Amino acid sequence: MTTELPPEEDDLSGLSEEELRAAYEAELARIRVEDVLVQTVVSLLNLAARKAGLTGADEEPEWDQVAEAIDATRALMPFVEPTLGPEAKQVRDALTQLQLAFTQSGATVPGPRPAEPAPEAGGTGPATSSGRLWVPGQ
Repeated sequence: MTTELPPEEDDLSGLSEEELRAAYEAELARIRVEDVLVQTVVSLLNLAARKAGLTGADEEPEWDQVAEAIDATRALMPFVEPTLGPEAKQVRDALTQLQLAFTQSGATVPGPRPAEPAPEAGGTGPATSSGRLWVPGQ
């Protein structure tokens, strides 16, 4: 037996537990992992911009939070770039703005971070060899 969502998808009050479970299962079947990854990256960038004071909010910057968001976004970028296509440039630009704000703030990454392996002899280091902007903790 399948239960369809009511016409008012946002109003789930009055549904039985079985109907709620069916609605939840239908939503899970519809959502793709790529969609969740893209939404996560966008959420991280928006939150980090706020934590960096780039949104005009009257809050003290939280640079440790910004650093975490930068690291997480960089880790997810290879997964979301194919989904985003040409729009990936906007995400990379936002990430670059956060990286610049972090660097210009003079903040340091709190606590111990995993050490980077030493570059091989004659190497140029991870930032230069990748052609990407250096990010603290990377």
